[in-house]
Amino acid sequence: MANLYSWIHDLVGNHKSDKLAQQHEANLAKASKRYGKFGRSIRVLGPGVVTGAADDDPSGIATYSQAGAVYGYGLLWLFPIMFPLLLAVQESCARIGAVTGDGLATVLKKHYSKKVLYSAVILVVVANTVNIGSDLAAMAATTQLLFPEASYIGLAIFFALLCVLLQIFVPYRTYVKILKWLAIVLFAYPVTAFIVGQPWTEVLTRTFVPNVTINKETIYIIVGILGTTISPYLFFWNTSEVVEDEVEEHRIKTSSGTGIPRISKAFIRKIRLDNIAGMSLASISAWFIVIACASTLHAHGITQIENANDAAAALEPLVQGFPHAGLIAKLLFSVGIIGIGLLAVPVLAGSSSYAISEALGIKEGLYRKFKKAHGFYGIIALATLAGLTINFLHIDPIQALIFTAVFNAVASVPLLWMIYRVGNNPDVMGHYKNTRWSNVGVIAAFLLMLGASLVLFYSLIPR
Repeated sequence: MANLYSWIHDLVGNHKSDKLAQQHEANLAKASKRYGKFGRSIRVLGPGVVTGAADDDPSGIATYSQAGAVYGYGLLWLFPIMFPLLLAVQESCARIGAVTGDGLATVLKKHYSKKVLYSAVILVVVANTVNIGSDLAAMAATTQLLFPEASYIGLAIFFALLCVLLQIFVPYRTYVKILKWLAIVLFAYPVTAFIVGQPWTEVLTRTFVPNVTINKETIYIIVGILGTTISPYLFFWNTSEVVEDEVEEHRIKTSSGTGIPRISKAFIRKIRLDNIAGMSLASISAWFIVIACASTLHAHGITQIENANDAAAALEPLVQGFPHAGLIAKLLFSVGIIGIGLLAVPVLAGSSSYAISEALGIKEGLYRKFKKAHGFYGIIALATLAGLTINFLHIDPIQALIFTAVFNAVASVPLLWMIYRVGNNPDVMGHYKNTRWSNVGVIAAFLLMLGASLVLFYSLIPR
């Protein structure tokens, strides 16, 4: 009798969920007619765009800036290699979330051994903790550009607590809508690049033709660029956020957070377009950061970024001629780093919490209120505070940011292999397995990260 009741409940719940999903698609269709092509373009933007914005976190900005300052245009050739791989990996992660209705850790828990599950969770949590610590350090050091007398440790603690409180008490959808506008400051880099003027023929040539001397230092920064672009936290975050999107669109039951999602070709296409938009934003912004720093820092003999003040100097040509141009450049840089940091730290802590909560069977999801998911939000708080402790080790913030990027590259290797296996498992994905293009991209990303990590380790062996 209990089984019959459960079957009827699921049948009614599924029918209701189907009707809600159909109603949501009908509303989207009406909105599309009302707002035209622009409306349709805006409405497909979701987890992929947030993920792309978080990809250019303070660690990324520091690594790209250092690459431009040290090597000029010499490392631009990495971007056309990374972009299709980044896109393939993130689309695969989003597809896994969409088809299964589960986060990546839950999928591993259901279909693979505990060894695989715990290895993945440990890798992403350690990588995220290091990343959170370095991002908080960057936010604190950048704030000191405007308030030199402020305590570095005090600022790091302030930003950590602010991130935790905002994520617990402000709905994340609202939080993102506010903070994503701060990411507009990233556009200061392409504007600066055009104001300074570029030898565009050389820039385009260096984008597709490598021209750099390979040594231990070059290998280190190349691995850092790879790691800060194709980062482990993006894998878990994007997968889980697509599930959040499905809950919001009533494609999956919200009462238990479980069930087979109601997906369609249109929804899969929406996910693909969302990821293209997000990863394009991340890659183009990063490309311009390198160009801007190459033409403003490297070209004027600043070939090593030692602190936040050096990094902020890259934006001074944007405001030259203004009174207090240096101060305005620092303000622009600070707003960008702090704004993106406030967006990225919750993404990092959130991806750790998704992984741990799913592995332990704790109720998870940003769509849940704090009182219904104490454990999930508690892990977010602990992950943020664990990252904060790194700042008590008195590590140089710029070097910590670049080390974080390198660490992410190494940690991504086994995770990329897991994503490939999951994306091609018919027991998990059914008829929605990875496309041939996605498989080529994910495997290429795995081989690239593996090869880069092995070359890095070899270069570090004393001779």
